[in-house]
Amino acid sequence: MAGTVAPESPRLDADQRNSFAAAYLGWTMDAFDYFLVVLVYADIAKQFHVSLDKMAFITTMTLIMRPVGAFLFGLWADRKGRRIPLMVDVTFYSIVGFLCAFAPNFTVLMVLRMLYGLGMGGEWGLGASLAMEKIPSSRRGFFSGILQSGYSMGYLLASLAYLVLDTWWGLSWRWLFALSIVPAAISLIIRSRVRESEVWEQTQQRAKLTQTSFRDVFSNPVIWRRFIFLVLLMTAFNWMSHGTQDVYPTFLKAKVDGGLHLTASHATWIVIGYNIGAIIGGVIAGGLSERFGRKTVIIWAAVIGLPIVPLFAYSHTVGMIALGSFLMQVIVQGAWGVIPAHLTELSPDEIRGFYPGVTYQLGNCLAAFNLPIQERLAQSHGYGFALAATIVPVLLAVILLTAIGKERRGVRFGTVETSVAPA
Repeated sequence: MAGTVAPESPRLDADQRNSFAAAYLGWTMDAFDYFLVVLVYADIAKQFHVSLDKMAFITTMTLIMRPVGAFLFGLWADRKGRRIPLMVDVTFYSIVGFLCAFAPNFTVLMVLRMLYGLGMGGEWGLGASLAMEKIPSSRRGFFSGILQSGYSMGYLLASLAYLVLDTWWGLSWRWLFALSIVPAAISLIIRSRVRESEVWEQTQQRAKLTQTSFRDVFSNPVIWRRFIFLVLLMTAFNWMSHGTQDVYPTFLKAKVDGGLHLTASHATWIVIGYNIGAIIGGVIAGGLSERFGRKTVIIWAAVIGLPIVPLFAYSHTVGMIALGSFLMQVIVQGAWGVIPAHLTELSPDEIRGFYPGVTYQLGNCLAAFNLPIQERLAQSHGYGFALAATIVPVLLAVILLTAIGKERRGVRFGTVETSVAPA
């Protein structure tokens, strides 16, 4: 019968494991390719003879295109299922990422990164929806933390690739982009073995019986008001994440504007260290959210982050900088570890391919000017001030917005309570 679900088992079967692995690898590869630019954008700027301010807009334009990808792939996934759009998406962004290795000039690279943003925008919402729809509701928080830690794992792998290919072997930044095709191909192979989401199939049956359309769902005042609220929440979250990560490698290596003037090797090891902290934070916080609630864990993570800001932004020794950045990413990505479960639980069954991905990526779009703003502040007041001045207000915004929002921890997908269709 439409709207019914089978009893859940705490153990994952082969299809659930493949679905989760595919989502994790896809998100990891997205982050890997994105952070390659963060790590080498000073090198690219030098080769293409553009300023760091202008180069920083490559990441901005990538982030701006992500809502477009989330919209297009999300609508497709809600109409035709999760599986095929995800396979097309990973193929698309893998090819575009690979082509970045051959960009002849700044303009071509900018266009390619904008196209990459389309694929990156489609990946998270679809992958998270498929994974969370298949994971038992009693374990959703734990696996949410692992899934979101794929972002930090991608950053970690990008840092290791940079350390080996650039620092140790002296190869050009182009080799880093060429390398990205390999794990993406692995993700595609795993994704081809995943079955369609049973929740989506049940929802399609119910939508046909009740003649419920996308417009019917989204015109519900509760749904569109929640949509606007989640965009604001994701703006704060994305500013928190990008504000503590994107400019930080440049801050570690910069010789001017308050930079620490560390060697590339020392800076990369610090980046690797704080990404390990991010992975730890995401997994622990995601699991804790199953016991204490999504909102409680997010708020406490942001509260703990406030006294870490001075250590993170104003330390001048390698040891203290390593400690401050490690602790900051534990709490930032700890809060983020709750988000895949939190957003999908707040999304109606009928538009779960569209709803979490678009709210996430619109938030990313609004936070896309973080890096240029931090670079400008660094030039006038130093990197320490640029970091602190952008992070503290955002942590406060995360606390406030999370506190006034709702949560639906443990809700069972595929039932009438997660649908806006009439029972």
